[in-house]
Amino acid sequence: MSSLDTYVSRRQPLPEPLATSAEIVDRESRFVGYIFRASTPEQARAAHAHLRRVTHAKQPASHEIAAWRCMVLKQGKTGLAGEDDFVVVEGSDDDGESWAGGRVLKVMQKEAVMDAVVIVSRWYGGIMLGPIRFTHMEDCAREVCRSVHIQDELEDYLTSLSTLDDILSTLRAEFGRLKEPDTAALVTQSRPTRSAQDYSALRKDLDVAKAKRLVTARENAIKSVKSLISKAKDKPDAVPR
Repeated sequence: MSSLDTYVSRRQPLPEPLATSAEIVDRESRFVGYIFRASTPEQARAAHAHLRRVTHAKQPASHEIAAWRCMVLKQGKTGLAGEDDFVVVEGSDDDGESWAGGRVLKVMQKEAVMDAVVIVSRWYGGIMLGPIRFTHMEDCAREVCRSVHIQDELEDYLTSLSTLDDILSTLRAEFGRLKEPDTAALVTQSRPTRSAQDYSALRKDLDVAKAKRLVTARENAIKSVKSLISKAKDKPDAVPR
């Protein structure tokens, strides 16, 4: 039966990784990297604890190495002054694997990842690996950091696409009114509301290249329609009298 404690504890959404690396297996040891959004060190620790206690509860990792970087508002500041109102707070947790957390943090710094926590889980296979284990951890961390960069780049393109779609729809409607002013009002009234383009496949495939091509195509289409509108307005009978 649900209790008040259960309800209160679940008000916040559970941490979900933005990306998960491919598993690296070396002499029966396994390494997997994860990255979560974290705007504060507290959120980073919460994601770390969730991965350990919930996600990996049935198969605990030998080590859950974590590192985080957060842009935190300075005490007494509002954020209105820009970057000077913020400070970068960094930290790491070796979880029993000496120097490992610092290695993961260096990857985050090099990849310029911010407001995130990267966790590399290692399941020890019984054979000591030596220094190569740090390479595996860094590779896992680097993969998820770069995956998030791709996601962010894709979202920027999709935001642009949404804006360009609206502009293009508005321009086409304007051109339609100029081309056939007598029927434009009736067509507008009978035409169903334009539904938003579905770009879920692009998100699923992380297809940045296609998103970029679509942005270019929309920009070219907008230029073409603007040219048609300009020509239509130059005609003496373009606007009803």
